[in-house]
Amino acid sequence: MERTALMTEKSTGPELLAECRYGNREAMRALFLQHQKRVYSVALNFFGGNQALAQDITQQVFLKLLTRLDAFRGDAEFTTWIYRITVNACVDETRKLRRFLPFGEFFGGREPRVSHSADHRLQSEQVADEVQRALKTLKPRFRLPLVLKYVEDLSYQQIADVLECSVGTVSSRIHRGHKLLAEKLGHLKDQV
Repeated sequence: MERTALMTEKSTGPELLAECRYGNREAMRALFLQHQKRVYSVALNFFGGNQALAQDITQQVFLKLLTRLDAFRGDAEFTTWIYRITVNACVDETRKLRRFLPFGEFFGGREPRVSHSADHRLQSEQVADEVQRALKTLKPRFRLPLVLKYVEDLSYQQIADVLECSVGTVSSRIHRGHKLLAEKLGHLKDQV
């Protein structure tokens, strides 16, 4: 009964991690279910909406995670460690592909908040497409902090931990990313 309670626990507690280390398949499944969406989301955004590649990266991350669980020392939050593994897997895959991969479906599919009229929806989709195109042109060092901030809703400190850099560097890269996007999207100023 107690093990079942552990498996349904919402946060990744030390007990769940210990069960995973001992090879408990239900604990591993619970760990996967708790964190798969955030890993997939980062990979999907990193690889421009390529679902197949995001799924491959998600599998790679959990394979690494479960085979190297002893490497987690608890110095940072478990989710920070997962983001770090995910970012590393994405960067490694990019190196394998030897080309820059676009950002992809960042704003796609979102419904307008105020008006659901067809004209407003069409205009919102057009703006979203232009934003996507602009984001695709950003270098990963500017794109990734923006993804972690606006898609994953991480704090500057968490982003710094994931990217293994200072908070100042994160702030600088996000500021620079905003500036680059503003330059590319200046013509949309009156539409948003």
